[in-house]
Amino acid sequence: MKYRIGVDLGGTKMCAGLVDEDYKIIDKLRALTGAERESGAILGDLAALCREVCEKNGVDFASVEGIGIAIPGAVVPETGVVVYSCNLPTFKFLSVTEELKKLTDGKQIEIANDANAAALGEAVAGAAKGTKSSVMITLGTGVGGGVILDGKILTGINGAAAELGHTVVKTDGELCSCGRRGCFEVYSSATALKRQTRDAIKRAIALNIETEMISAVGGDPENADTRTAFECAKNGDSEAQKLVCEYVKNLGCGLTNMINTFQPEVLSIGGGISGEGDYLLKPLLPIIEHEQYTRDFGVQTKLKIAELGNDAGIIGAAALIS
Repeated sequence: MKYRIGVDLGGTKMCAGLVDEDYKIIDKLRALTGAERESGAILGDLAALCREVCEKNGVDFASVEGIGIAIPGAVVPETGVVVYSCNLPTFKFLSVTEELKKLTDGKQIEIANDANAAALGEAVAGAAKGTKSSVMITLGTGVGGGVILDGKILTGINGAAAELGHTVVKTDGELCSCGRRGCFEVYSSATALKRQTRDAIKRAIALNIETEMISAVGGDPENADTRTAFECAKNGDSEAQKLVCEYVKNLGCGLTNMINTFQPEVLSIGGGISGEGDYLLKPLLPIIEHEQYTRDFGVQTKLKIAELGNDAGIIGAAALIS
């Protein structure tokens, strides 16, 4: 049996998974990142964690084919350099591959943006398994994205391709953190849905509009989360249903843009909101079917819920090792 190690390196914690040749995680270990520390200390702990997960499972570290790392931020996979990462402030213009090779007896080291790694994970072992082309979006703090073409991550000339959350769905719309207006993630991220729900509750309180959402948050709009509107909508609350309808309409617009641009075999949706399952997919499908350029073609993109959850980044990182 051949093994690789996939690492999901975040600002709060790192997770190293021992992955077999069928892309199954044998075991995984976690440790705190301590993102404020020097990069050398963080990479030292990462290397130690990789050795530890092997030792725990009776695998000789020397036999491991390589280590792939999913990292948040701007990375250049071809050179192994992290240009910058908001979550890892000491990783600026850092050659992660060269530094880690020194700590792992010269092993093959590959890196990828975390959203790209998750997309690759879904392509090799999840919702898009068996396909050559796929797109994955993650509805989280922002809208993360990854594009797989011919089985490989689309990185662009500078490693920054597939920033799908920063495509525009409304010109002259709300201001995004990137400086543009009307970005996809301003309307469709988990952060956006929470903001929209809180605003709707505040408006309902101010105008004395009846809605279950008020009681669901105990009268405090700040208690709203990504499930509040969906749960109330399922219970028949008309105000919540209007909010969810608008959210899904904007999400459908963004997804249609992805389909029209890449024509993937599968487009998968990850992140906490994807847990709504069919309640999310069913209203999305007619929007996409009506809006997509290829609506009259025989072959269409399949819209799916991502399957791997938090393991997608680990599996995708391991899949970087050839």
